[in-house]
Amino acid sequence: MSRLATTFARLAAEDRAALIAFVTAGDPSPAHTPAILDAIVAAGADVIELGMPFTDPMADGPAIQEANIRALAAGTKTADVLAIAKGFRERHPETPLVLMGYANPMLSRGPAWFAQALDDAGVDGVICVDIPAEEDAALGPALRGKGVDLVRLATPTTDAGRLPAVLAGASGFLYYVSVAGITGLQQAATDSIDAAVARLKMGTDLPVAVGFGVRTPEQAAAIARIADGVVVGSAIVDVLAKAGGDPAAGATLVAQLAEAVRSARVGVNA
Repeated sequence: MSRLATTFARLAAEDRAALIAFVTAGDPSPAHTPAILDAIVAAGADVIELGMPFTDPMADGPAIQEANIRALAAGTKTADVLAIAKGFRERHPETPLVLMGYANPMLSRGPAWFAQALDDAGVDGVICVDIPAEEDAALGPALRGKGVDLVRLATPTTDAGRLPAVLAGASGFLYYVSVAGITGLQQAATDSIDAAVARLKMGTDLPVAVGFGVRTPEQAAAIARIADGVVVGSAIVDVLAKAGGDPAAGATLVAQLAEAVRSARVGVNA
């Protein structure tokens, strides 16, 4: 069983959702990221999503766009991201680590090279925003050959006809993008997320995590009552940016989010 599968199974047994915390690798510099990751794990993040800086992050809103710019300006390369990942794995052997990014950095040296590098670094999963499920051959076989989960995205426009293609070859969890837009700006109504998660769960046994637009503990708690995981990115990136990359600032918000997620179902399912 993969590290992601083990974590989601444990949390399901505890009747709670996972808090998946996103930060951009190399923001504000590669030297800052390890301490930031350590702090947010200590504050209660269950899964780490580590963004790979890219020049054209088309799915990301202003907060993460700016984080990408800061990271690239600081000279962050793919090698730095992999080194950060490897160090994280050595310090946190149990916490799942997922890289999120775009096809160009992942495929520029070939899928086999990238999959081997992930395996060497101890990365558990990959979210690639701009490779459609129908083009699985570009990256999927190489990842699966190394036991790395390929986390797929479903959106409000993923209909019943296309969902099987999205799920084919997916593993780790299914990431439901709750709004048809970019990260960090708006959040869908809870009723629509509830209906979407129920629809997705009819098609898969994978855990379903919900992200895009989740910024507050109250929003995280509302989703944690419905989904198997809550992804928070822009809000964490924002507080880190305002604090100049001070890990304590990210940890404070993550602790609030973690408490909200952990207590969301208390008394609800009794």
